[in-house]
Amino acid sequence: MADPASYRPAPGSIPESPGVYRFRDPGGRVIYVGKAKSLRQRLNSYFADFAGLHPRTQTMLTSAASVDWTVVNTEVEALQLEYSWIKEFDPRFNVKYRDDKSYPFLAVTMGEEFPRVQVLRGAKRRGTRYFGPYSHAWAIRETVDLLLRVFPVRTCSAGVFRRAGQIGRPCLLGYIDKCSAPCVGRVTPEEHRALAEDFCDFMAGNTGRFIKRLERAMRDAAAVEEYEKAARLRDDIQALHRALEKQTVVLGDGTDCDVIALAEDALEAAVQVFYVRGGRIRGQRGWVVDKVEDSTPGDLVEQFLLQMYGEAAIPREILVPALPPDHEAVVELLGEQRGSRVDLRVPQRGDKKSLMETVERNAKESLTQHKLRRASDLTTRSRALQEIADALDLDQAPLRIECYDVSHIQGSDVVASMVVFEDGLARKSEYRRFSIKSAEGDVASIYEVICRRFKRYLEERVATGELDGEPPVPVDGDGDGESAVFVNGSRGGDPGAGMPIDPETGRPRKFAYPPNLVVVDGGPAQAAAAQRALDELGIDDVAVCGLAKRLEEVWLPGDDQPVILPRTSESLYLLQRVRDEAHRFAITYHRSKRSKSLKESALDQVPGLGPARRQALLRHFGSVKRLREASADEIREVPGIGPSTAEAIVAALKGESG
Repeated sequence: MADPASYRPAPGSIPESPGVYRFRDPGGRVIYVGKAKSLRQRLNSYFADFAGLHPRTQTMLTSAASVDWTVVNTEVEALQLEYSWIKEFDPRFNVKYRDDKSYPFLAVTMGEEFPRVQVLRGAKRRGTRYFGPYSHAWAIRETVDLLLRVFPVRTCSAGVFRRAGQIGRPCLLGYIDKCSAPCVGRVTPEEHRALAEDFCDFMAGNTGRFIKRLERAMRDAAAVEEYEKAARLRDDIQALHRALEKQTVVLGDGTDCDVIALAEDALEAAVQVFYVRGGRIRGQRGWVVDKVEDSTPGDLVEQFLLQMYGEAAIPREILVPALPPDHEAVVELLGEQRGSRVDLRVPQRGDKKSLMETVERNAKESLTQHKLRRASDLTTRSRALQEIADALDLDQAPLRIECYDVSHIQGSDVVASMVVFEDGLARKSEYRRFSIKSAEGDVASIYEVICRRFKRYLEERVATGELDGEPPVPVDGDGDGESAVFVNGSRGGDPGAGMPIDPETGRPRKFAYPPNLVVVDGGPAQAAAAQRALDELGIDDVAVCGLAKRLEEVWLPGDDQPVILPRTSESLYLLQRVRDEAHRFAITYHRSKRSKSLKESALDQVPGLGPARRQALLRHFGSVKRLREASADEIREVPGIGPSTAEAIVAALKGESG
């Protein structure tokens, strides 16, 4: 592991010009490429305060052994050089977008003597025109089947094509008029190529002229009483309309644009792109990326645009969720590559804003599915648990993990959650939620909830004879009900398997099964509070750690420095998922308590104020405390609240506080 100070450039040696820099490892391989408006300012930021850098950036710096740079004239040149170097060196610390799955394209092999229509995946081939991508191969085949009535282009493989020519008999599609049968000379190569070009024009969005041409031919055939021909043309027109109906109109002005949306967490981001041509969604595609640095949405968008449009066709308009930091330079670079102006913007209203929201939902679903695929793999979960045991120096893998989180708003309605993961999977039947009695901050709340949970554990061990002596005195309010709520709904099997059974109820005792590892949401203070609670109860066989949100650091009680798990490790992914689930469960309970406290307030006495409008008030102001501080005019801003009702609410709340 190198010391960054050992290869820090000499003071004053770094130019202030824009440029691109490369970090190299001891073997000379490029491990990171970056650009900067001012090379001196950017590179000095790496070496000025190492401790203040993001842990992922620290890892990159300690993996490197040297840094060099190239000066350029403009920010656009810096973008171009950065992209070419990333493509050439494939640095492992740069953001890399990878397909979340392999998307199929409709391809027409215009480079062949007799072009062929087929479904292709993977790398693009020279001389082939591509349309899509599509979500499913069957969607392409349905479209092709409809279009072959009008554009009977060859779809067979090279072997089938040669054999048909040898025996002088076409395949089935040739007999049912869904292939022009160039294999047996029914059409010339020129005529077949013209059909393929018409097919490509239709797929590219030039649909109107083909439909008008068929309608004109149908009327001409009917005028000379060729009714069978007119009926076939009518069916061809209907087939084209059905093919168009499969591509929903989303933008009424016939816009050509790409719509890009993001969904992200601390470690990964999912990107979805909808391709809109002629106002219709022609395809969609998704990527998943590991976040190397603490990137903003704008940073991710910039990196994505450079990688995606390095080779792909660039539309006139690109809709994004956030503008890149170097917005003008990116637009100029894309415009140079396209040969005309490119409009890069964030939609604010109307159909384009609605479409962006749809793409965002798809991105969130893509990220969720990506994480579920990782969580469902037994080998991956086993590796994650063993990595946690190694990193925290545990005697064995933590097969049962409990995570605790505290939720409140300005100290009101303080609650805590406890979620349980066994073998790396959520065990929802054993989730608990607690109403916190103390209001002295998150550290005191963590201490209280750990005390209450493990006092119940000791009580039940005494009750079953596993532990001699008197049960510990419970904390005030500890027991069933709101302070420790049992949540039903197991993920499968017996939720109490291996747990002591209560002889009175026949159900598993709620707190009788101890965890191997306690995770608290927070840093060293929260981890120390949890450890103190266990020490005071005499429990020494349960490990404790804290997971801080900001930098995803793992803190052990009493340690001055955190444990930094590798960014791409399954152990960090599992701990993050456990923490996020505890956070979700705590917030859900907190919201229900806030809602309940509002319902039980003096608002019940306001005439005409039902549950729906009470909920609207709570959503608008966020808490009862803020609602009490609001004026009648501010309350009137809530939909459904009129002047008289607003005055009644103010009077009721003032009477309650007085």
